[in-house]
Parts: sequence; structure tokens; C-alpha cells
Amino acid sequence: MTRRPTPFRITHCLRHATLLMLAFPTVFPCLAQTTSGDANMPSASSATDLADEASPASLEPTPSVPQQKIPPALTHYRGREIATTMHYTGAPWLIREERQREEDCTKMLEQLNVQRGMTVCDMGCGNGFYTLQLAERVGTEGRVLAVDIQPEMLRLLQERAATAGLKNVLPIHGSVIDPGLPKAQVDLILCVDVYHEFSHPEQMLAAMRASLKPDGELVLVEFRGEDPSVPIKPLHKMTKKQVLREMQPNGLQLSRQFDDLPWQHMMFFRKSTETP
Repeated sequence: MTRRPTPFRITHCLRHATLLMLAFPTVFPCLAQTTSGDANMPSASSATDLADEASPASLEPTPSVPQQKIPPALTHYRGREIATTMHYTGAPWLIREERQREEDCTKMLEQLNVQRGMTVCDMGCGNGFYTLQLAERVGTEGRVLAVDIQPEMLRLLQERAATAGLKNVLPIHGSVIDPGLPKAQVDLILCVDVYHEFSHPEQMLAAMRASLKPDGELVLVEFRGEDPSVPIKPLHKMTKKQVLREMQPNGLQLSRQFDDLPWQHMMFFRKSTETP
């Protein structure tokens, strides 16, 4: 005779399934990719609302992109295999002591030429390694829009921003197809070692392009795929050729580049005159 599952057994199995996904994110890569909402975070009904809420006066609220129908995630894009999003449990690696030596983060930030009063986006901000430094550079007159798809990362960021006394940071809980940025209001979008993880690159590039001011820039910082001496897994590297193969068809043209970082490319893009 077949035994029917009791509510206890169902709950017990669900609990174990959840613990397995948290313990083995590489086995369950969809865990981070499918995060698109949080019951404790208010929703922003439009990009205009985000612009109104993004006041330097407070770190709260954390707007979320409204619920959307998410298309199936891509596994490859224009000949490149897409990497899985780093799980929030790996956040300590982002603020490791040796990062400055390995990546020369200070030199990279100087190349951005961030000015006081700017609106800057830290895309895939994680726990805020660059967010806090950008907030210092834009000053109290400016703001940093810190976007991540994992609410756990944003909570870590908020804790660090509060400890640092920074009130010009707006954490935004984006989705895998929409970062939730205000239209045509962003001076600079910084993507450090994150673009290669986008499961829906065309939707994200379109949204970021739309958020830029006419003279705004999208900056990609990616580990050099051409250099085998860079001690990073190939899946988390990109060649310049591959970057251009993906940016140009999406209405972004290379405006300049900086090649003096230890391990990474730094490529600056502006809106091209041709709409994709």
C-alpha cells in the first residue's frame, strides 16, 4: 500500500531542499538568478519613482523592480558561455584585503573621472566594495544607485553604508532583465566583473542604455580573456574582441579604454547614433 505524504513530511523535504540549494549554489545556479522580489522591500512602480525616491537624505527605502515575466535564461550569447552569478555567501571575497594589490582599484576609480554631484550606478554592487568609494567621490550633492539582484547583498551593503555614515546611496533590488534605473538620468554605470554573468544581456544592455544621459558612459571592467597569466577561471574572463561583439549590436560604441590595470580590461562605451 502506498503511503500518502503527510504535511510534516512535505515540510521536512522542502526544508532540506532549501538547505541544499544554499549549501551548493553551483549545483543549483538558478537560486541567485531567479531572485526577483522580496516581501520586505517596497516596489517602485516606474523609473520615475526611482528618481524621486533616490534622495541623498536616506538609505531607505530599497526599491524593487515590479514583478515581471522573466524569459528563459541564456546559457550562451554571441559565442560566449555565460557564467553563473556569484552567490551572496561569497561576499567576503569581494572585500578581501589583497584586492587593491591584485586589481589596483584606486587607479581604476581615478580613470572614471567621477565628479561631485554626479549620479553614478554601481551595477552588481554586491556588498558595496566600490559603492562606498563612489559615494565618497560624488559627495553629498550626488548619489550612487547600487543595483543587485540578491537582496542579501543589498542588506550587507546597507549595513556597511550605515557604518560609514553615507546617506547618498540608494540600493535597488533589480531583476535579471531590468536594473530599475531612472530614464536618461545616469552619468556613469560601472560594471566590474559582472557583465559576463548577465543571463539576459540584451535586455540589461537596453535598460542601461536607456538610463544614460546623452553624454553618459557605461564602463566595463572585466578580467582579460586574452591573458592566460590572469589567475581567474576562463568562464569569468572576457576578451576585448568578445566585448565589442556584444556591445556594438546593442547600440553602444567604444569611446575609450584603459589598459594599465594588472588583470583587467577597462572599456568605456557611449550610446551609438544608431538605435539597435
